[in-house]
Order: sequence, then structure tokens, then C-alpha cells
Amino acid sequence: MPGSDSSSAVLAAAPSLEGIGRRAPLLAAVAAFGLLFAPTLAGLVRQWWDDPDAGHGLLLVPVALFLAWRSGLPADVKRSHGLGAAMLVTAVLFRLAGSLAAELFTQRWAMLLAAAGLVTFFAGWRTVWRWWLPAGLLMLSIPLPTVLLNELALPLQFQASRMGAALLSMRGVPVELTGNVINLPGHQLFVTEACSGLRSLTALLSIGLLLGGLWLHSPWFRGLLLLLALGVAVLVNGVRVFLTGFLVFFVSPATGEGFMHTTEGWLLFVVSLGLMGLTTWALSALEARQGAASNA
Repeated sequence: MPGSDSSSAVLAAAPSLEGIGRRAPLLAAVAAFGLLFAPTLAGLVRQWWDDPDAGHGLLLVPVALFLAWRSGLPADVKRSHGLGAAMLVTAVLFRLAGSLAAELFTQRWAMLLAAAGLVTFFAGWRTVWRWWLPAGLLMLSIPLPTVLLNELALPLQFQASRMGAALLSMRGVPVELTGNVINLPGHQLFVTEACSGLRSLTALLSIGLLLGGLWLHSPWFRGLLLLLALGVAVLVNGVRVFLTGFLVFFVSPATGEGFMHTTEGWLLFVVSLGLMGLTTWALSALEARQGAASNA
């Protein structure tokens, strides 16, 4: 009968309409998030693309999203409406304050806080805790303010200069150090901000966080890996300054700039990755041995 057919169609459509109704608040919240933070996200992506010091964000964000998807939701999802709403309100206030002060760093962190607030509101704080590794990678993808970068770069420049000069002196190269300038016979090496190692430091910290989250279990061992990543970054950058001075003194001044200098940096970064891998393996073995001893 025509009447029964139409009734069946209405009943068949009812569950899907009900499902859409349940998802409506989430869809509305995601849409509001997109409208509020679209300019912030667009500017961040442009900086990732244009700024070599921030380009790691193009790799970290897809990895973070994949890890969050792979982790999934906890078995007992309990929404935290109060905490989530408080986080969202705080994020909006920080977004407005950052916009009024034309301060990008605050706006970008407000975007991360708002994303965490959405997850907390609709999936509970346990989900945010479960996604600590993706959250950490997203935090590292946010470029630091220029003022803070300058404050960090200068000590790293001096440290790399001191280490490079000491290694050159150990090899019998006559060297005189003045700040971040290494004076060689007939040549000067300037350890500029680009050679401070800050770029490799950020990359190695990200790799250390990722390796620790995937292969280590103890927070203490994960923290130790991050500290060792700092040491690896400083050490390798000092070696790079030494090699540059060594090649300039014994081979040719042309080896201290251009293609040779860039290639040297990439090769040493590959060495850094190998050192991080070996360090993670050693800490994993130590952690396993410690666990076996405690269970014995």
C-alpha cells in the first residue's frame, strides 16, 4: 500500500537523521573552530613552507595526525564538558588577545588549546592524555618568536665557536677566537645565526620525542633521551664548525661556503640521526634489562 511504503521510508530515514542530530554539535564546533582559526592556520602553513627554520612543521603535523588516528579513542570515553568548555573559552580569549597585540605565537598556541578543548569536550580528557605524543609533536611544530630565537641562537653560536676552535687547536691549527669569529691564518670563520645549530636542535628534539614515545616506556628514559638529543645537537654542530675550519685551512677557503658547506651540514645531520637511533636502542635495552631485574 502507498501509505505503508511511505511510512517505511520515514522509518528507514529516521536513524540517519538521528545520527546527524547527534553529530550536529560536533560539526558546529568544528566549523566555528575553522572560522576562528583559519587565518592563523594559513599563516602558520605559509611560514612552514617559506621559512627553513620552521619547515619541520610540514613533517610533524601529518605524523602527529597519523599517530592520533592510530591510537584511537579510549575504551571508556567520558566527555568532560566543563573542562572542555573552560579550555575553549580560554583559547578564544588568548586568540583575541594575540590578535589585538599582533602576536602570532599566542594565536597559534590558542589554536592548539582550542583543538585540545574540542577533544576534551567531545571525547574526554583521557583522550587528550592518550594522545600526548601527537600533542607534543604539534607543540614542537609551532615556531618560536623571533625574540626568543635570537636569545637562544646567540649562546649556541658562542658554544659552537668555542667547541670548533678547541678542536682545531687540538689538531694543531693556529686559531684565535673572538666571540663567534674564528680567526685562521689568512681567513676568518663567522659562526652566524644560521650556523648556531638551532634548526638541527629543534629537529632532533622532535625526533627524540617521537623515538621515545614509540620505543621507550618510562617517562624517565624518555626525558633522558630528550636531554641527550640536546647534547647530540650541540656536539654535532661544534664538529661541523671544526670540519669547516679544518677544510678551509688545509684544503681551500671555498669549502667553507656554498654547496660544500651545505652538503657537510646535511651529512652531519644524517650522523645525528644515526646517533639518536643508537641512543634510543641503548636506552631501550637498558630499560628492558631494568624491567627484567625488577621482575626477577
